[in-house]
Amino acid sequence: MSMELGRTGRAAAAVTEQNTAAAMGSGSLPVFATPAMVALMEAAAVDACRGALEEDETTVGTRMEVTHDAASPLGMAVRAEAELTAVEGRKLTFAVRAYDGAGPIGAGVHQRFVVKSGRFLDKAAKRGEA
Repeated sequence: MSMELGRTGRAAAAVTEQNTAAAMGSGSLPVFATPAMVALMEAAAVDACRGALEEDETTVGTRMEVTHDAASPLGMAVRAEAELTAVEGRKLTFAVRAYDGAGPIGAGVHQRFVVKSGRFLDKAAKRGEA
């Protein structure tokens, strides 16, 4: 793993019927859902890790602290950005931000851990057998 501070990643989407608060059950209005914003922020952090991991490694999200500060209506483009701000062993910390065409809509801190893919899936399967 070769993770240098300052690595950045991006992800983008459009607000559709499928990612509204009403559709995702996180509210009743047809605006970009907080869970969809969080997923977009995670996707940006995953993008920031591309090319820096060994072939058998991936990252998994372990913590997300965000605010969702503005509503994005149907049809609006949204984007998220992530910047790697700390590396502590296998723990990666990112500053995450989300925007729509009118400006910032959310921000926070996201943590991910680098894991060996096969080992992680084996542990998950064993949990499923319990």
